[in-house]
Amino acid sequence: MRMLTTFPALRWAVPAVAAATVIGGGAAAGTLTASADPDLPPRSAAQLLVDLQTARLDGLSGTVVQRADLGLPSLPVPGGGDSADLSSLISGKHTLRVWYAGPDQARVALLGRLGESDIIVNKGDVWIWSSRDNTYAHKRLSDAEKETHSRVHASPLPFTPQQAADAALAAIDPTTVVSTAGSAKVAGRDAYEVVLAPRDNASLVGQVRFAIDAKQHVPLRVQVYAKGATDPAFEVAFTEINFARPDTEQFDFTPPPGAKEEQIQNFAHQLTSAVPDGGKVIGKGWTSVLVGPSLVRSGSGAGSQLDGMVKMLPRVSGSWGSGRLLSGKLFSVLVTDDGRTLAGLVSPDRLYQVAADPAAQVRTR
Repeated sequence: MRMLTTFPALRWAVPAVAAATVIGGGAAAGTLTASADPDLPPRSAAQLLVDLQTARLDGLSGTVVQRADLGLPSLPVPGGGDSADLSSLISGKHTLRVWYAGPDQARVALLGRLGESDIIVNKGDVWIWSSRDNTYAHKRLSDAEKETHSRVHASPLPFTPQQAADAALAAIDPTTVVSTAGSAKVAGRDAYEVVLAPRDNASLVGQVRFAIDAKQHVPLRVQVYAKGATDPAFEVAFTEINFARPDTEQFDFTPPPGAKEEQIQNFAHQLTSAVPDGGKVIGKGWTSVLVGPSLVRSGSGAGSQLDGMVKMLPRVSGSWGSGRLLSGKLFSVLVTDDGRTLAGLVSPDRLYQVAADPAAQVRTR
């Protein structure tokens, strides 16, 4: 939790690009029919997308495994595989437990070797708790904040296949080709597979594959492949799932004795905003670029720690100016010396092009 509260910009610059934004490019449903196993009736891509949009669940619980191999350089970021730090989800393998009992009751627990981190939504109360350092944050959402949150985040379960699928369905447009890829077995259940592929070859994403439960019509797995790759760079999937409604006690939370409360600035804004304060989106679809204030902060403590991490990145320059570059399999991030951060599912050349555009100027700190 500490990483997210200290550096809220990391929520959009890396994890958001690697997860939700990965499939925010949109889609135009094709007409291919699923080559399903004999026990599954054929479904077209358009029918499967409707299934996703109209699925209704009373509740579920289960175990989710997330794997990320984004080709990032080695940096002194806390966590990694099997860590309970929420910021560690950008790399390695992680296990999460999830519970869902309706739009206003959900819980996700990231399990690590030395503890767990929980995000709990319970009828307007939002809690974030870290057992490792026994810290928590709490916010009681107003009616307006609850309405905004439900509109921006269709799924109250972060870091799950449902949230990834919601991001795609919220941005359907002609920039993506949608087809089907037969059937699969996920968490012991029959599922159809749908494939999203960018029309624009300038994107680093090759395809996104959904496995949709044949009976409940919920996403059981989402895989994101880099262009030309045969193994997913990012995958989030149920390994166990139960569609019974969890007990309400699962969503009750009382800070344990000795727990320290941490304040999160602009808590509600961080929950609902996909773009950083003072930021903007340049372009459309899979090659759009997020532009916002620099991640680097002056001063001591956490700000200087992040400054040191950025200084470990390769230095780059061009007609747009100079800065530092983080480049992975699915996305690139450019931190410029003039106080901006640019991120997208694109090559560094696309970021340099946007950085030189007068429209990409933003308010800096």
